[in-house]
Amino acid sequence: MRSYKYIITALIFGLCSWQSEAQTATAAPVTWTLEQCIEYAIAHNVTVRQSVVTATESEIDVNTNKWARLPQLSGSAQQSWSWGRAASPLDNTYNNTHSSNSSLSLSTDVPLYTGMRIPNQYKLSKLNFKAAMADLQKAKDDLAINIASSYLQALLNKELCKVAEEQITLSQQQLDRLKRMEELGKAAPAEVAEARATLEQNKLSAVQNNNSYKLSILDLSQMLELPTPEGFEVITPSVDMQFTDLTAPDAIYQTAVTQRPDIQAAQYRLDGSDLSIKIAKAAYYPQLSFGAGLGTSYYTMSGIDAEAFGSQLKNNLNKYFGFSLSVPLFDRFSTRNSVRKARAQQIGYQLQLENTKKTLYKEIQQSWYNALASENKYKSSTSALDAAQESFRLMREKYENGKATAVEFNESQMKLQKAESDLIQSKYDYIFRNKILDFYKGEKIK
Repeated sequence: MRSYKYIITALIFGLCSWQSEAQTATAAPVTWTLEQCIEYAIAHNVTVRQSVVTATESEIDVNTNKWARLPQLSGSAQQSWSWGRAASPLDNTYNNTHSSNSSLSLSTDVPLYTGMRIPNQYKLSKLNFKAAMADLQKAKDDLAINIASSYLQALLNKELCKVAEEQITLSQQQLDRLKRMEELGKAAPAEVAEARATLEQNKLSAVQNNNSYKLSILDLSQMLELPTPEGFEVITPSVDMQFTDLTAPDAIYQTAVTQRPDIQAAQYRLDGSDLSIKIAKAAYYPQLSFGAGLGTSYYTMSGIDAEAFGSQLKNNLNKYFGFSLSVPLFDRFSTRNSVRKARAQQIGYQLQLENTKKTLYKEIQQSWYNALASENKYKSSTSALDAAQESFRLMREKYENGKATAVEFNESQMKLQKAESDLIQSKYDYIFRNKILDFYKGEKIK
């Protein structure tokens, strides 16, 4: 049971190296992949580190209960002085005397039978340790999902910034074209003013999108426990949008229910409730223990010649051993109520396990329908973008030939921008929903 030492060592090392690693990460612009973000967050997140400490404490409890049957050895030493009137051992008369007494002892106690309390406590501590490790994994999984959500939100805002910049370029080209036409007398000043207003509106949208991107980067960097978001950038992955048939929710659930750490933790605690009942019942049974020890003393009294120190220790040496049997007769219903409480806790653990399974099934169903909806939304957004691009191309030709007004042109441009934004949003929503389904199937988020 030495692994807790390694956990503590790793925790201390992480605490010591956190600041230097964070400074290294922000010393220059660094791009992060989703997998790097998740790994870094797991190593530095406070909640996860707290779960590590809890698991370490549980493992220490396992080690404590493992050696509960070993003999308990203790030693004692006592020194006392007394003075005043006391009976003399020589003539049984009372005189003013001074005396001192030194005593040494060594004793041991070994539990022989405790109503199976000790082995059941050892088994229960091992189940509690497994539950704590499952809770630790649950904390890591929850953090990974939150990191993935924030990471994809940052990617979405980054893509929207690109769309806004493209619209600015397009509006600037249109404004330059109208200025040249105005110089030639082929465009009215109102048309130039309208194009300039559109350009400024697109610049405002770009500023807002850029601010949203910075806020999403800030949120992600804070989740990573970075001291500052300066220099922090996310990598836009190359995604091949291939659509495959989604695994049925029931099939995903059958896999997830055997692998999810929250289900495992609830099951471990339910299994441990049987042992808790047995531990409570152990107080009904007699308790048998073995005890042994030895002791000696050295005594002096004024007016009496005392033997030498070594001689007294040798002559006064005494040894003993024996058995102690304790039979419970009446404990004011304390044991009975402890058993009843343990049984009530067992029912609570049963309900907790049942509720955790139901919650998991609901989450899988919701994730499945969200993934299906995101796939349909992406396909519709793709078609809508194609239509918006063709419509904008035709509108641009009409506008350049004087067959459409500036208002109609701007409306077509805004529809194109919205179609592009909708496609990007549906793309990253589809990616995230499918990662969630893969996560429930036991695959690592990356």
